[in-house]
Amino acid sequence: MKRSPLHGLHESLGARFVEFGGWEMPVQYESVLGEHRAVRSSVGVFDVTHLGRFQLTGSGSHAALRRLLCNDIDRIEPGRCQYTMILNPSGGIIDDLIVWHWEKARYWVMPNAANHDRVMTMFSEEAGCQVDDLQAGTVFLAVQGPRSGEMLTKVLGDAPKRFRNVELGWGGGAIAMAGTGYTGEPGAEVCVEPEIGLALMETLVGEGVTPCGLGSRDTLRLEAGLPLWGEDIDETTTPLEAGLEFAVSFDHGFVGKASLETQRDRGVERKLIGFVLEGRGIPRHGHEVKSSGGGVGVVTSGNLSPVLGTGIGLAYLTPHAVPGEGIEVTIRNRPVPGRVVKLPFHTS
Repeated sequence: MKRSPLHGLHESLGARFVEFGGWEMPVQYESVLGEHRAVRSSVGVFDVTHLGRFQLTGSGSHAALRRLLCNDIDRIEPGRCQYTMILNPSGGIIDDLIVWHWEKARYWVMPNAANHDRVMTMFSEEAGCQVDDLQAGTVFLAVQGPRSGEMLTKVLGDAPKRFRNVELGWGGGAIAMAGTGYTGEPGAEVCVEPEIGLALMETLVGEGVTPCGLGSRDTLRLEAGLPLWGEDIDETTTPLEAGLEFAVSFDHGFVGKASLETQRDRGVERKLIGFVLEGRGIPRHGHEVKSSGGGVGVVTSGNLSPVLGTGIGLAYLTPHAVPGEGIEVTIRNRPVPGRVVKLPFHTS
């Protein structure tokens, strides 16, 4: 099992570990609830070194991005980032990812941890593409929360705006960061060499930034209504079913476009919805859901919302339901009432 270069620091900070995507990563330090609240109210730092990342260069890099990804890289200029997806011919989501556009013919592609090798291989097989793996030789940190910009400016001298990427020097090394994250809060993701990453995390913790694990990262992303690949989206779900059509550009050719156009014109039969429970219980992946309008489905992600103080979740319903519609989730053979809500569950 792989370990982050910061594993020893996590141990000294009292982290508990969990296996995730072939990595042994911190799941929590003092408590998931405390870390969740720190990110919502102040600032926290996550070690997300397990996430995928590779550099894409070469004369064919631009064409490869347009062919393989459903969003259009021509929508952004250098210094900006883009959320997008790589689809199969049926329109199913192989992965959702972020692209950092540095300059002409130089990009960073940031897949999910489980899909790093597969996505990197797909790009390496495109004509005129040079792929360089960044995962093995770097540390990846996510600094998140309403005070993240203030803290990054204090420590690094700069903080990227939302979906902007910058490079700078710090501690005798180079730092690349982007105004991205997975918590619904302002923040940045920072890619650095291991030695610099260790010094940076030690500095941030010394400044009062709360170290956070994957447990709070999951509750934060769920409150923000952000789908998790492998749970809420996968190769059997399309962007239109998942409510991710904002990241699909039909004005260029890409793998899966024809299938999505057919689905768009016909209309989706199911849709990913958010729901809030009005009775006691915690919804979990696989729980059955029924809506008052006759929709049926299963929970894809669910948990107790620290902010709302009740169970929340995501589910695909067929036919799909609308906000305000009543639902029932079967938890331990007991129907628990709730209602469909507009996502996200929480906004900063």
